[in-house]
Amino acid sequence: MSRLHMTTPRADGFRMPGAIEPKTGCWMIWPERTDEYPFGARPAQKAFARVASAIATSDPLTMCVSARQFKNARVMLPPHIRVIEMSNDDAWMRDVGPNFVVNDGSGEVRGVDWIFKSWGGIYSPYDWDDQIPRKVLDIEQLDRYRAPIVCEGGALQCDGEGTLITTRQCLLNPNRKVGNTDAQIEQALMDYLSVDKVIWLPRGCPFDTTDGHIDDLAVFARPGVVLLTWTEDSSDPQYEVSHEAFEILSRETDAQGRPFSIHKVTQPNPIEWTAEEAAEVDPVDGIAQRVAGERIAATYINYYIGNKAVFVPTYEDPNDSPGLAAIQACFPHHRVVGVPGCRDILLIGGSIGCITQPQYAGGKRV
Repeated sequence: MSRLHMTTPRADGFRMPGAIEPKTGCWMIWPERTDEYPFGARPAQKAFARVASAIATSDPLTMCVSARQFKNARVMLPPHIRVIEMSNDDAWMRDVGPNFVVNDGSGEVRGVDWIFKSWGGIYSPYDWDDQIPRKVLDIEQLDRYRAPIVCEGGALQCDGEGTLITTRQCLLNPNRKVGNTDAQIEQALMDYLSVDKVIWLPRGCPFDTTDGHIDDLAVFARPGVVLLTWTEDSSDPQYEVSHEAFEILSRETDAQGRPFSIHKVTQPNPIEWTAEEAAEVDPVDGIAQRVAGERIAATYINYYIGNKAVFVPTYEDPNDSPGLAAIQACFPHHRVVGVPGCRDILLIGGSIGCITQPQYAGGKRV
């Protein structure tokens, strides 16, 4: 069982690692909702199985599955993937799982358990998802911090050296603040991630249902190196957002005083719901009905960085190959692996980064 600490990670010498740092595993949740996932969630399940199988070639992978879907998931996943029965409301482990933090002196790993409110309360129920960090940390016998603010992992990009990039649209949104001031939210991020500088971009990608998560827009490849979703089409709503982010990051430095090296990664061509897909969704509890022609936020940088490879979503799009090449240029010591068929993950609301939670290895720094 994990022990709950009433202090903060910063006070105890723990920090949020950068995404390039070593991992002991990756966590995912099996999709099954039929009110928001088309075709009985079957295409999404096949896509999750492809992603899990790919990542498991690099990192040990655990899939959390409801009792209803345990047998189905076990059949669809290769035997070396660990499958654990765990109640859940949805499939976004990046947002509901614990953020693992490490102590460079002792080598110990602990977890940060954010308050989860379902992206501003847009889906319900979400009680089981709010319990997932505690369950994961209990399984791994790692100690826990319960943070005092509403937050999701997809809103956070840490470089492991004191810098955090996030968006005002998300974490300072009235549907997330729940009585906290802007200053209190920033201080909590600094205390629970042990960062020294928070860079606030105004907003995230258009068509993103999370209120502007950073993981579709700007992500770290390693300290000092940022990948940015890009378009040169001035008629595209993404154009203004990407160019705004570029201008801000170009003027900024990280917590170590270094300017950012910004690498532009051209987005896929617009991806939209088809009439057939929209008709297959039966929304309940305030979920908006999907409409044919409705655009979905699509990017190549919503990826998972494993120990040996970077796993990148692909969409059978002409920009897939250039996107993979642009990312490979930033990862000289990793293979970049395109995972096909990720449109079926987009349709349920995200991509590879959104459905994966890295568990960091820790270890003493020399």
